[in-house]
Amino acid sequence: MQNDMTTLNPQFMYMILILPSLFGLTLIGEGMNKLIHEEWSGIISLIFGAISVGMVIFAYLFFSSYLAGKAA
Repeated sequence: MQNDMTTLNPQFMYMILILPSLFGLTLIGEGMNKLIHEEWSGIISLIFGAISVGMVIFAYLFFSSYLAGKAA
């Protein structure tokens, strides 16, 4: 049984996207916590977290369509 980590393997794509998504979710959680405690600097964390999660979603869509075209 072969366990190669190639770019066509979906596990590779999930691995490179999981850490940035956790970072974005952490920023969103920190921003919401600050906003709940009426610290208005939490808006900045919330915005950067949303941008980070948006970039992860865009990268997932880009890589999944690119790898689907490459596999065909």
